[in-house]
Amino acid sequence: MRHLSRTTALAGALALLLSACTGSAGSGDARGPSATQGRNVDPAQVDSTEVPELGQCRNLRPEDVALPANATAAVDCTEEHTAQTYAVGTLPASLEDATYDSTELGTWAYQTCSQGLMSFLGADESSVMRTIVTWAWFRPSEAAWDDGARWYRCDVVGGGGEGVDYQPLPKTAEGLLMGLPPDEWMVCADGPAVVGSPKVPCSEEHTWRAVTTIKVGEPDDEYPGDRLVEVTTRDFCSDSVAAWLGYPLEYDFGFTWFKEAEWEVGNRRSVCWARTSS
Repeated sequence: MRHLSRTTALAGALALLLSACTGSAGSGDARGPSATQGRNVDPAQVDSTEVPELGQCRNLRPEDVALPANATAAVDCTEEHTAQTYAVGTLPASLEDATYDSTELGTWAYQTCSQGLMSFLGADESSVMRTIVTWAWFRPSEAAWDDGARWYRCDVVGGGGEGVDYQPLPKTAEGLLMGLPPDEWMVCADGPAVVGSPKVPCSEEHTWRAVTTIKVGEPDDEYPGDRLVEVTTRDFCSDSVAAWLGYPLEYDFGFTWFKEAEWEVGNRRSVCWARTSS
């Protein structure tokens, strides 16, 4: 019999994503110009009704990402930056009458930006969920929204996943995770357990690595409840991590599972962690 030391890591990896989708984190209720004021603001962007420019780079921080709108000045992508715009456009007609912070708007943005990120990075859903790279989305200021602006902007951000500090991105992040992703962009944890331990790039010293993800439901499934998702995740991750480690006699594993709010915007995966220094 295999000895299992089970370290449960509760929901966390999508916290930043959901904050950006719904505008509910931190100062997420801030609107209009006040929502975009701060350092390095481009006045022309503050209440702009024009669709943003694709491919622009910026230096974003967590406090920028926590807001529903952003007017941080763009920088040349050859200069140091932590964010790059990879998708822009006009919201679909079905959302024309949506309220500024509606659930429907957040759900659409989550699905659009997350799918777009996989394509942009050259990665599947499992790889994206195990990377320190994440995304944020922005809409017009409330003043611009009231004037009829209905654009969106998705930015890839070099960090933030699982609490990792933002890291400078390369000149372009396109194709960043193609093939075997570099350890500098994959998420690990350094501490006695996954939960509560600092999350670091896997190129740094660590004791845990996010090695696989497992599906806990299909797109049309209703949320089965916290307990069932947790138990399903635990059992599947036990087998998945054992396989990844080559079926040792003893091993430690952890898992991150997500609750109903994440389920409602489309997430159907949990993350499995292996105790390893490599």
